Amino acid sequence: MPYPVNQVLFIDIETVPQYAEFEEVPDAWKDLWQKKAASLLRSREDETIESIYPRAGIYAEFGKIVCISCGFLQGSGDQRKLVIKSLSGDNEPQLLAAFSSILDKWSHNNEARYLCAHNGKEFDFPYLCRRMIINNIPLPSLLNIAGKKPWEITHLDTLELWKFGDFKNYTSLNLLATALSIPTPKDDIDGSMVWEVYWKERNLDRIVTYCQKDVITLARIFLRLQGEPGIDDQHVEFKN
Repeated sequence: MPYPVNQVLFIDIETVPQYAEFEEVPDAWKDLWQKKAASLLRSREDETIESIYPRAGIYAEFGKIVCISCGFLQGSGDQRKLVIKSLSGDNEPQLLAAFSSILDKWSHNNEARYLCAHNGKEFDFPYLCRRMIINNIPLPSLLNIAGKKPWEITHLDTLELWKFGDFKNYTSLNLLATALSIPTPKDDIDGSMVWEVYWKERNLDRIVTYCQKDVITLARIFLRLQGEPGIDDQHVEFKN
């Protein structure tokens, strides 16, 4: 049975290491990163603890969220549009609190409300939960899955939907978009470059644009998987 597409909130997050360089990391955290990075270095003989530190951003204990973009669909048929809103900044607790407020408003009534991300069940959703707990922010009901039965969890994942039961395969958002002839969001930067754009270039606007492109691509992929008409650029609206 198709999902009610106008009741889905599409999200994407961008994360970075908590410090610009490994040398800036407090000593206690250096020791912890060294233990974490040991497994990563086994297959990377040309890397060191210091050079691999940019990857710390993918771990909620060592990273932080600098941008959250979300989108939802309004209308139907030729009148359907995708509304995009982004939250970004250096103050992660403030950013997470604002996003929590958005989720509370999104799920304010008794209608089924969904969250959707690509690889969201493995990355975006748990990362958001962990960073909220670390920052002492109560988990909004849509993210808090503790004690819920599987059919009560309204998390959707386009990676999972694309697998069709095949658990052996990982398909990136870029690959899936290309396979479906949907414009790729990776025409400027990709996830591996976000840390450098944030810490070296100090260009948060560029990261926001990249994150928004991911959400637009995510929504287009989801609509395609649901057998629904796509959204062209003129029907994408950006909200402040």
